[in-house]
Amino acid sequence: MSKLTIAVSQIDLALGKPQKNLETIKNEIVHAKLHNADVVILPELWSSAYDLEHAATHASSIDQGMFATIAQQAREHQIAIVGSLLESDGGKIYNASVFIDANGNCLGAYRKLHLVPMLDEPRFLTPGNDAPVFDAPFGKFAMAVCYDLRFPELWRHYALSGAQIVFLSAEWPTKRIAHWRTLVPARAIENQIFIAASNRVGKSKDERFGGYSMVVNPWGEAVVDSASRADLLVAEIDLDEVNSVRERIPVFKDRRVDLYDKWK
Repeated sequence: MSKLTIAVSQIDLALGKPQKNLETIKNEIVHAKLHNADVVILPELWSSAYDLEHAATHASSIDQGMFATIAQQAREHQIAIVGSLLESDGGKIYNASVFIDANGNCLGAYRKLHLVPMLDEPRFLTPGNDAPVFDAPFGKFAMAVCYDLRFPELWRHYALSGAQIVFLSAEWPTKRIAHWRTLVPARAIENQIFIAASNRVGKSKDERFGGYSMVVNPWGEAVVDSASRADLLVAEIDLDEVNSVRERIPVFKDRRVDLYDKWK
């Protein structure tokens, strides 16, 4: 199974109101299933938005709280779900993205490595320390969250580790949306991978968020994209395209690792 139908959720979020956001998400899941999507990707911190002052209230372990709720939604609707939530573990709080399969099982969890200072994440959260690549029936995937997009080393690591697609959840502000619209295709091009990127819209506190969610193929083309309004995007992709593009332009074979190691 190399073909995959992806639904990308681009929604507004209510700051610090998990139940209200959950109702919005439930509707997105239903609509994604009606479009025969295999997986739906949600924005960053979709249950609470950036209500980090109350992070301890919103956070739970990965088998409890909103994580368990979204797993139940996946089982009920027989659709895989990806998105980030606040995770608590050992007295620390993380911004954690999870991939829940259509049976409600967690196929992978990733803790955001790069905490964004502009939104005060380092004050409230602990950064992750691992960037795994996971196996799924459709192929190999990885996850990233928002600010991670600015760090090319992470994306090259994913590509070299075999990831064919990276699921990216974000709350990327409108005032920097030009960076988002450039960097998502750039990461796909330079690593010859698919990227499914969900960015929220709307406003929290004094920050407006810019949307422009997209699914980009390894050639850097948007299979589907959006503007700055609420939307649900649906795209069918074939992960075999990763190998096809790499054969056409063999950048991984042509890397000069003998030199790169000297420059560290």
